[in-house]
Amino acid sequence: MSIERSPRAGSARVIVVANEKGGSGKSTVAMHLAVGLMKSGLRVATVDLDARQKSLTAYIENRRAWAQHIGRDLGLPTHVCLDAGAEGSPGMQPGAGSEAMIDTVRTLAQDHDFIILDTPGHDGELMRRAHALADTVITPLNDSFVDFDVLGGIDPVTFGITGIRHYARIVDEARRERRLRDGIAFDWIVTRNRLSAVGSRNKRLMGESLRVLAEKLDFRCVDGLGERVIFREFFPRGLTALDDLDEATLGTRPTMSHVTARLEIEGLLNAVRLGTVATGEDVERRSRDAA
Repeated sequence: MSIERSPRAGSARVIVVANEKGGSGKSTVAMHLAVGLMKSGLRVATVDLDARQKSLTAYIENRRAWAQHIGRDLGLPTHVCLDAGAEGSPGMQPGAGSEAMIDTVRTLAQDHDFIILDTPGHDGELMRRAHALADTVITPLNDSFVDFDVLGGIDPVTFGITGIRHYARIVDEARRERRLRDGIAFDWIVTRNRLSAVGSRNKRLMGESLRVLAEKLDFRCVDGLGERVIFREFFPRGLTALDDLDEATLGTRPTMSHVTARLEIEGLLNAVRLGTVATGEDVERRSRDAA
């Protein structure tokens, strides 16, 4: 993946990894994005907005602990777990989580090239406000009509699109607001996760349904993470498919599954195309408007 470093100090691009449904691989995608960008020489910050699950925070802490265990510098992003984002917490003032998120993004934008926000797997003010800050929204989606339902309804006879679902409307409204306010619309990318390596009727129907919906909602659909056990095995040690997966790093001998996973992730990062970096003033203005 070739990405030019921003020529300006204090510039940042905001990536929001979001889906209203949990279990879609948001934290895994966010972690791989962070490591891929760091390996391109970019300064990366990650923000975990899911104060209940804290999956991305756990992933990063696992990486820190494993690096110490094997005596290697695996590289870590600047990380913030936004505990104030626990919407509905006793004693928390309305909007406090969103204000804390906006302040965090403003601060991180001063000395990072990319800021990755990993959102909660449910609707709420914090999740909606995060979209208002985005340059790119990435929505991981398991290759199943159960997960497709967050984007669009499906006719049981024809498998045609019957309507736009709740999360798709959230993204569409956020883009429309950005277009009216800034004259631009953020890039929306849907990644198909848990893709089977073999062809199937479900895979074909999902592909066609996503193609039709992509035309309606103006998102790009790219292949994401395959149905590989190896991605689940990375988590306890905080590893990614982009690390130097020799025996010392892995704690076991690498296999062809590791090689295939790396190629898959490199393909995803290239398809996402994160080459354009917003200026620091852009991020500051979005933060101010979102507040």
